[in-house]
Amino acid sequence: MIIYDLQCRDGHKFEGWFKDRGAFDEQRLQKLIACPVCGNTETALIPSSAVVRGRDNRSAATTTQNGEPPLKLIRALQEHIHKNFDNVGDKFAEVALRIHHGEEESRNIRGTATGSEEETLREEGVPFIKMPLPKFDG
Repeated sequence: MIIYDLQCRDGHKFEGWFKDRGAFDEQRLQKLIACPVCGNTETALIPSSAVVRGRDNRSAATTTQNGEPPLKLIRALQEHIHKNFDNVGDKFAEVALRIHHGEEESRNIRGTATGSEEETLREEGVPFIKMPLPKFDG
């Protein structure tokens, strides 16, 4: 898994997770990579501040800029999300819209949405981010 820092034409920065560089190039050409802020599909790679150790340890960084191992930070983020966000599963868009329209109490939620549901959320002005989180052994 490769994590690239990306930027859309409008200057929004975000991450993309890909199997390899070829997968990124293919998805970019097919306009399958969309900015989570504005939905723009014109994206470019930008320099990354952290690199997660890969199979070839000679060329990969082992810590982030603050000295922490990258996997430790990713695990901490994942734990925070699991502890502090309600998992609404595939009802994410539905619940997010109800919260946005004041039909449900405001709270942190996590879950999944289809591409068309994401587009509806953008059109309605509902702020959200896409964040794939890896599964860790143990």
